[in-house]
Amino acid sequence: MLPAATISDADTRSDFPINLSATKHILKRLYISPPLSTAMKSPITRSTTSLSRLTIFIFLVLVHISIVGADALDSLRIRREINGKWPMFDCPQCMDKKEQANTNSLAVGNHKVEKDIDIIVTYTDTSGAIKIRTVKSKDLSASWVWKNPIDDNQSKAEDSKPETRFEHSNPHSSNEHADINEQPHKTSSLTHPAKHKRRALRQERRDRRTAELIQVSQKMMTQMEEAAIERAKTFDTSVKGRYGIWRKEYESPNSDSTVKLMRDQIIMAKAYASIAKAKNETVIYDSLMKHSKRSQQAIEKATFDSELAPSAVDRAKEMGHILSLAKDQFYDCIIMARKLRVMLQSTEANVDEVKKKSASLTQLAAKTLPKPLHCLPLVLTTDYFLLTDKDIKIPDKRFLEDPSLYHYAIFSDNVLATSVVVNSTVLHAKEPEKHVFHIVTDKLNFAAMKMWFLVNHPEGSTIEVQNVDDFTWLNASYCPVLRQLESSRMREYYFKAHQTSSLTAGSDNLKYRNPKYLSMLNHLRFYLPEVYPKLDKILFLDDDIVVQKDLTPLWNVDLQGMVNGAVETCKESFHRFDKYLNFSNPKIADNFEPNACGWAFGMNMFDLKEWKKRDITGIYHGWQNMNEERTLWKLGTLPPGLITFYNLTHPLERSWHVLGLGYDPALNQTEIENAAVVHYNGNYKPWLDLAISKYRSYWSRYVKFDNPYLQMCNINSFMLS
Repeated sequence: MLPAATISDADTRSDFPINLSATKHILKRLYISPPLSTAMKSPITRSTTSLSRLTIFIFLVLVHISIVGADALDSLRIRREINGKWPMFDCPQCMDKKEQANTNSLAVGNHKVEKDIDIIVTYTDTSGAIKIRTVKSKDLSASWVWKNPIDDNQSKAEDSKPETRFEHSNPHSSNEHADINEQPHKTSSLTHPAKHKRRALRQERRDRRTAELIQVSQKMMTQMEEAAIERAKTFDTSVKGRYGIWRKEYESPNSDSTVKLMRDQIIMAKAYASIAKAKNETVIYDSLMKHSKRSQQAIEKATFDSELAPSAVDRAKEMGHILSLAKDQFYDCIIMARKLRVMLQSTEANVDEVKKKSASLTQLAAKTLPKPLHCLPLVLTTDYFLLTDKDIKIPDKRFLEDPSLYHYAIFSDNVLATSVVVNSTVLHAKEPEKHVFHIVTDKLNFAAMKMWFLVNHPEGSTIEVQNVDDFTWLNASYCPVLRQLESSRMREYYFKAHQTSSLTAGSDNLKYRNPKYLSMLNHLRFYLPEVYPKLDKILFLDDDIVVQKDLTPLWNVDLQGMVNGAVETCKESFHRFDKYLNFSNPKIADNFEPNACGWAFGMNMFDLKEWKKRDITGIYHGWQNMNEERTLWKLGTLPPGLITFYNLTHPLERSWHVLGLGYDPALNQTEIENAAVVHYNGNYKPWLDLAISKYRSYWSRYVKFDNPYLQMCNINSFMLS
């Protein structure tokens, strides 16, 4: 009875394979060849046994018929699946029939409902509670799809069935266990080989496109990183003066609220006092003026509330009370607006007047030497004329004309400043004996300059001191600047400031009355090949610079065919060409770019061979002749220098030359310390009282205060600290 117990009705509906030959063998053993013990029983027992055998036989026959039927049904179902998944008809008529059959089956499976029915819908409201409502089927949109739950159950049952032997026997069924990303999963149907091929081609294209996009993304990322690195190199971290975020007024957002309030009260008190005086309200007028004066005394020079006197708050309260009374009596919007406008115009006029006076005083202070510095050249000149010819040493001419050495040109009438330039350069030079300094000064300071370097000669270096008046070739017939300076028109332009009735009236011309604009020392830089005809390269240095590193690598810089090597100064807008030249003149506008980058005079490497080849001095003379009426630029050497060396200047690295120590108190301290040369360009020279105190130490460290001449003139560290 074991077969009857193991074969159930559920098994007949399954796809489990059944061996028919094994079933027949079992039947043969059970019913054709009974065991011997059955034959030896009594007739009654044998009849009962025969009846049992007949019953069992009938039952097993029925089981056999069920098994055979199930097998046939399975074969029919599998054939139907194969025909559905692998269409065996390719003709257009067959395809149309197939599509029609699929359409009919879909229509049946969807169970289109023509009558209106109620549908129970559950949803969650805004508070999170679950709600139930009933809707009509006809109220639903056309996008809703009706499905037969019987078909869904059958499809779920088919998905859960084990795979048949036909799927394993097919060579294409192995691909059904891997998706596009080669992840194994169970499939419920067979796929045509052509579909597998198309899927593989699509996946190949996706992989190839993904690889290309990854490569492009990596390339773009690399380019962005390189660009960011380059921008970081040129990023300027310096903060300009009072615009720094760490300045004092940002320590506390309300640190000066009381000071501002009291100043505003004083302004309003003056406005109401003016109205009260016009209306003959003397009591309120006197009260406003009295409280205004007391508030001004309480503020004095205070900038922050912490600097105010303890009584300042009481003064502010008293002023607030009297202003409230004045407002109730005199306030009129139109009248107040008119009064405040008049006060604003008056204040602006006062500010302009103060600015002019400040500029005049600054120019006067910049061109005036302190008494100790005026004493030094006088003492040196006296001692120089007491020397004999044997005491005066003449430098070896071979060193002065040897182009293999490092030559410097310094044009100055300031003995102390020139000594700092020479001392700082020699101190940082690796081979001082190869450095030659060519110093040119005027007739008035020639003896003092000569005496200083006879007594304080830097060890190992060669120093030549010349008098600019000895250059006989530098005359008015050759030099346009000298010819212009000798004209009566130019003398009037320079010196008419003293004819004015007030100090501020001539402030515009006072700047150009500085001796450096009148001296040929300032223009001698345009005649370097004539002054040093035997040299190939020379480094020009101003007398207001300090050398902090060895400068010999500058002679190895490739100027790429340019004449001038200089540091550009175009990071600020006021250092571009349009700030120095008159671009309203066609001669300037047609030849130069307004936004062209300016560069600095003060440390310049000049290639004298290229200079002669391009006739730079002739270019300079041509533009100076065109500017005789001063219509192209004002006086000075930087504008004609920008014009003369236009497109002939090779930019040096910024670390070679840092400017602004003579006017900008907010320079980056790290840049100053790392610079090869620092330049005190501007009015605040380090040897003047005007100097910016935090920059003065970079210059004073190269002054030998123990020198007898400095001590004699009372030039000490306290004076320059």
